[in-house]
Amino acid sequence: MEWLIVVGVVVLIAAIIGIYFWATYNSLVTLNARVDEAWSDITVQLKRRADLIPNLIETVKGYAQHERQVFDSVTRARAESLSASSPRDASVAEAHVQQALRSVFAVAENYPQLQASQNFLHLQSELVDTEDKVQAARRFYNGGVREFNTKVQVFPNSLFSKRLGFSQRDFFEVEAPAAIAEPPRVQF
Repeated sequence: MEWLIVVGVVVLIAAIIGIYFWATYNSLVTLNARVDEAWSDITVQLKRRADLIPNLIETVKGYAQHERQVFDSVTRARAESLSASSPRDASVAEAHVQQALRSVFAVAENYPQLQASQNFLHLQSELVDTEDKVQAARRFYNGGVREFNTKVQVFPNSLFSKRLGFSQRDFFEVEAPAAIAEPPRVQF
């Protein structure tokens, strides 16, 4: 009779451990999928911004054709942003895009007729809206990464999460926070 109690306790403990592993694994899969979804949202917004940049450049070029260096830097930054495949790459590209866009808007300040152009004003408004959406998507992504990384690091999950294929994810942090402190704007 005693051995039946011992077997029952062992089976109960094994069942509890199995349920814990099952629940933990499923929660890690769910959090990982949430982080992937949030990253996808960021890439959509970055692509939207990249699609606006050629129109902005063409509009400004019509007024400031001799500013070739500024246009080249924006084109390079846009290409870098489109080719970024990880949060770390995107962080570097983000700083470059912000710096390049500030240069375009600085050039635009020298051309009053450009500042009055409805096309330019519309593109600027769309760009500011997109920058706001990038920031929101970035906050959502970083929140998901924080939650996922915490789940991976807490004890006892840290003992087996790597063996199950879960490792910490990178935050989407910008190398130069001042570069994204606020969206590029032109003051009229």
